[in-house]
Amino acid sequence: MTAAPATVVVTGTGTDVGKTIATASLAALARSAGLDVGICKPVQTGLAPGEPGDADEAARLSGTQRVLEVRRLPDPLAPETAARVAGVPQSTLDDLLGPIRRWLGGADAGSSEASASAEEPATPTGRLDLIEGAGGVLVRLGTDLTVLDLARSLAAPVVVVARAGLGTLSETELAVRAIESAGLRCAGIVIGSWPYEPDLAERLNLEDLPRLTGVPVLGRVPAGAGRLEPAEFARLAPGWFSDRFLAALPEENQYS
Repeated sequence: MTAAPATVVVTGTGTDVGKTIATASLAALARSAGLDVGICKPVQTGLAPGEPGDADEAARLSGTQRVLEVRRLPDPLAPETAARVAGVPQSTLDDLLGPIRRWLGGADAGSSEASASAEEPATPTGRLDLIEGAGGVLVRLGTDLTVLDLARSLAAPVVVVARAGLGTLSETELAVRAIESAGLRCAGIVIGSWPYEPDLAERLNLEDLPRLTGVPVLGRVPAGAGRLEPAEFARLAPGWFSDRFLAALPEENQYS
């Protein structure tokens, strides 16, 4: 029996916490369980047209074929600021939701979506679509628009990617509180870069993060994982997570 499709939003406690590699890791985990996986980046900044974006990198590492990037802005800034600097209109919720909903429904045949290939499971047991935000949880995608607005519109749970070391307790708790204050469910935390030899603070943070935030640590992505070859990345990624992530996926069809 095939499970209903699910959408999960991936955000972070800040910039450079490892969201893209964590998204790739979650995608590889889901693919290993037989799910048909898609990766979406609503707004990509800091890259010229034609350069591979975050969604492309996550797809490359995980072997995911369905990819959507909705909008690209050239300057390496928060999306709202990047649009202002470029002198182009701000993204609105409808601007981003329209293409995403069509993609989720399988009706978007635009060039930014890769087609399925033989690498996808022949008979998927379900479907998971991962939507990676920009920067931290409250970074503006447009005027008064954050990734939480997308999550709310899609009825999607949110995964927070966090740092391992000192300072992560406060910033992760703040991120989870922001998600819950928006009426959304935080499915858990992923450590975006877990060191080969964690220090005392990093080891204790694994215990303290669930206690202080009230949500589980779903997994730890090893530092440098993004440098692995895709086949090795896809083989190892499932071992970086507990079984809680897949078990916690929403059962209802989020975009029917």
